[in-house]
Amino acid sequence: MKKFSFLIYHNDYDIFLQDLRELGLIHVAQQDKAVAENDELNTFIDKLKKLQEAKKTIESAVREDKVKPSSNVANTELGYEIPAKIEQIQNRITTLEQQIQVSLKEYEALLPWGDFNPENIDKLKQAGYTVDFFSIQKSSYQPEWEKTYNAIIINEESSRLHFVTITKQDNVSEELHLESAELPDISLKELSSLIASLKTKRENVNDELKALSSDIPSIDIAIADIESHISLKKVILNTSHVADNKLMLMQGWAPEENETKIKTYLQSKDAYYEVSEPKPEDDVPVKFNNNKFFQLFEPITKLYMLPKYNELDLTPYFAPFFMLFFGLSLGDVGYGLFLFLGATITKMVKKSSMGDSFKSILSLVQVLGASAFLTGFLTGGFFGVQLYEIDTPFTKKLGDKLYLDNFMMFRLSLILGVIQVILGMFIKVFNRIIQFGFVYGISTIGWLVLLISFIVAYIFPDLLPMGGTVHFIMLGISAIAIFFVNSPGKNIFLNFGLGFWDSYNMATGLLGDILSYVRLFALGLSGGILAMVFTDLAIGMSPENAIAGPIVTIIIFVIGHSINIFMNTLGAIVHPMRLTFVEFFKNAEFSGGGQKYQPFT
Repeated sequence: MKKFSFLIYHNDYDIFLQDLRELGLIHVAQQDKAVAENDELNTFIDKLKKLQEAKKTIESAVREDKVKPSSNVANTELGYEIPAKIEQIQNRITTLEQQIQVSLKEYEALLPWGDFNPENIDKLKQAGYTVDFFSIQKSSYQPEWEKTYNAIIINEESSRLHFVTITKQDNVSEELHLESAELPDISLKELSSLIASLKTKRENVNDELKALSSDIPSIDIAIADIESHISLKKVILNTSHVADNKLMLMQGWAPEENETKIKTYLQSKDAYYEVSEPKPEDDVPVKFNNNKFFQLFEPITKLYMLPKYNELDLTPYFAPFFMLFFGLSLGDVGYGLFLFLGATITKMVKKSSMGDSFKSILSLVQVLGASAFLTGFLTGGFFGVQLYEIDTPFTKKLGDKLYLDNFMMFRLSLILGVIQVILGMFIKVFNRIIQFGFVYGISTIGWLVLLISFIVAYIFPDLLPMGGTVHFIMLGISAIAIFFVNSPGKNIFLNFGLGFWDSYNMATGLLGDILSYVRLFALGLSGGILAMVFTDLAIGMSPENAIAGPIVTIIIFVIGHSINIFMNTLGAIVHPMRLTFVEFFKNAEFSGGGQKYQPFT
């Protein structure tokens, strides 16, 4: 990145901003305090949130319904009006929902008493009679009430009894020590019709909401417009006023490869600018610079956080591991082939309608599926069928060359863990050297020398005898680096103490980190066993019928393996991601926290 500083005369400021916007290559440096405290900007942001929420509300209401073409021409003004329309519709829906809920409660209260005309109750009252409604436990009912209070049983349920009393007394509930039920002044039939009417009204109002889906293009235009206002306002707020507000000072960032193009453009506009290198204290935006293959894995890095400008981008370093880990976790040739073919066919069928981001996801699925297909040959599983148990010369020869048993797969997982952890420590050395200087990487180099020396001595004892003179010299050098150069600039005793603490953390943490990679073996094993179980079920549970047998086999096979593919694929994404974010990033001392390069455009 290159740092650009602009000095603009205040009368030319608006024209300069328009020129800078047309150029579309400068990321304007942020002054967070000025931005956060601006009321006008916050108003723009509130409008943007309302527009985004409005779009989500309409899309949620429509779901799988087809969007009708709009008779209106998409325009910004219409887009800004839609949130208010949605608010009015939602208020009406809320009111109807409340009315429906109240009516349903009244319906439930009235249901045990049957469908009677409330006017008849009023006629009895006019004739001087009091009608009370009671609901009690069956065991509490006393038959003598029928003579004393003209009690009439209306309805009996499993444990409750509903009855009425018709008397000329006003205090029946007090004499019976019961609470009289309050019923709505409407018949059950009328109440049922009212509920149906309210639900119809609610559906009609929902249809009004769905009808707004045809105006989503207008919302998109309004969102783009408000984002443009926000972007412009942020740039204005991040411009400093100098020389009694006569001059405007602005700073920004641009990739080095765009420097010539930017200079040529600015010179044609007679703008004053200076170009400089970033300083250590600068908050420089980050732009990835990976090839097409590693770009597929950039979304995984972004899920965690962007690296700082002076940090290494770890995407190219974890991408091959992630691909391999996914394959080992899925652990089935057939499942890998299914994912690869599924993504490939989807890309071919939806080629004209898919966006770049979705296309990139499908390409990543293709890569991961191919990895699972190839690594699946290590165990030989194909939808639960063991390929290497098929009695053919080809499968036997293939099995002799590729097959790894459970113990070998266990060891492979640990070996991959050791390799990735050590790679992370190498990256940690380079990151420290880049950010702070060579001396800050010496202690980690000491740990690398110690660990690698033991690994080499174990694998190649003839080359480096364990505990030999050369090995002891290497251990001595690493000990000096670990205990005396772990914190440059501090006194020797503090370094020595910190070295012991670092040794404890390394001994416990490193072992735990490497053992975490056993999950690769465990996931592949469990997935393979489940695949075998579903295949055995599909074959074993099919009836001996020429027609029904194959149908049952296919149904069990498809449902069982669909569930297994979904669960295993989810695990094969989550667990390698966990190994990347926790074990690898930690040992690489990845701090992150960078901001994305977003040019003013």
